[in-house]
Amino acid sequence: MSAVEWGGWGDAVRDDPFPTFAEARSRCPVQHVRLPFGHDAWVVLGHAAARQALGDDRLSKDMVAALDQDPDVVAEGLPGPDFAHHMLAMDAPDHGRLRGLVASAFRPSQVAALRPAVERLADQLLDELAERGPDTVVDLRGGFAHPLPFAVVCELLGVDGAHRRVLHDAFATLLRPWPWPPPPEAVAASDLVTGTLRALVDGATPDPDGDVVAVLVAAVARGDATRAEALSSLFQLVVAGHDTTSSLIGNGVVALLDHPDQLALVRDDAGLVPGAVEELMRFTAPVPHATFRVTTAPVELDGVTVPSGRQVLVSLGAANRDPAFVDEPDRLDVTRPPRRHLAFGHGAHHCLGAPLARMEADVAFRRLLGRFPDLRLAVPRDELAWSHGDGLVLRGLGALPVVLGPEQPAPTPTSIA
Repeated sequence: MSAVEWGGWGDAVRDDPFPTFAEARSRCPVQHVRLPFGHDAWVVLGHAAARQALGDDRLSKDMVAALDQDPDVVAEGLPGPDFAHHMLAMDAPDHGRLRGLVASAFRPSQVAALRPAVERLADQLLDELAERGPDTVVDLRGGFAHPLPFAVVCELLGVDGAHRRVLHDAFATLLRPWPWPPPPEAVAASDLVTGTLRALVDGATPDPDGDVVAVLVAAVARGDATRAEALSSLFQLVVAGHDTTSSLIGNGVVALLDHPDQLALVRDDAGLVPGAVEELMRFTAPVPHATFRVTTAPVELDGVTVPSGRQVLVSLGAANRDPAFVDEPDRLDVTRPPRRHLAFGHGAHHCLGAPLARMEADVAFRRLLGRFPDLRLAVPRDELAWSHGDGLVLRGLGALPVVLGPEQPAPTPTSIA
């Protein structure tokens, strides 16, 4: 059977990929596809097969090795293979080694300790939007959903104000859906990001109990990591630590506005917010496909054998709406009992930052809906556009124009016990 085209969709599918996912999944939950850059791959669409694939160590994450063996297996993208020496692009034992170096920063106790600071950041951003008036159109993505997680990850990494603005603007440019080969604007942004990260590493004092940069520099000093691994890890943590959470918040707001009954439930009962975050992760797919994998041996997934040496895309967005996994998968239900969705992945590569993302989203929805219960879109729904090109790994809004409406008093920040 010849490969079907996957990715590179037009605006309609990019903005709402779920009917395309469902139709493809109904034909075959594991199938041979051709990616936008012309590379062959296999896409996994069913929940059971996706869960199996994510936990199977015969699906390698070692992108550098894969590029060395076959440069056509994947488009390397910017900033290139020198910055691919991070945990998302490694197998055991190196994956566990690098993950262990930074894992303490994402423990539930550490995340809980960050919550008051995240609440203050959220309130400050909402204060700035509120100053424009209740009937003024504001960009909720640019003014809240994006800067909140970016500021949090910079706090976590110890990135100071001077470097923060440079990285913010450069990452915003770098993460646009550029064609390949990328234009000079994208290359310049990549150079600025990598140069700033190098300056952070070179200027840091090694400290195994310090911020994430200091911890990584200490690991390099004692021989537990290479400089390339430290730089790659910082790059990966910044990207994973802000863009996906930004998309979760923005996508989640739109989903709630699309379902006024569910919005009312969450707005009127803040106790529903944690469950709503899980349902929004399942429903809105801020990460439609898991990151790079390639088979190191033939692997059978749902009765289909994927040959060795083939790139595999695990479609988290399709798997989480598999009717074999959840009843009425295309219905948003913030009271749905918890299920093991795959939005944060599964297995050894389950998202390290999941506790942080959950906390940030919880704060964002509580603060936003608590202060602005009459929030509404400022443009027709069909004018919203999801900007991440082919929609394979990231799916987020380019902008989210809203009218905040009358403001309620801001809640008191959580006290530190």
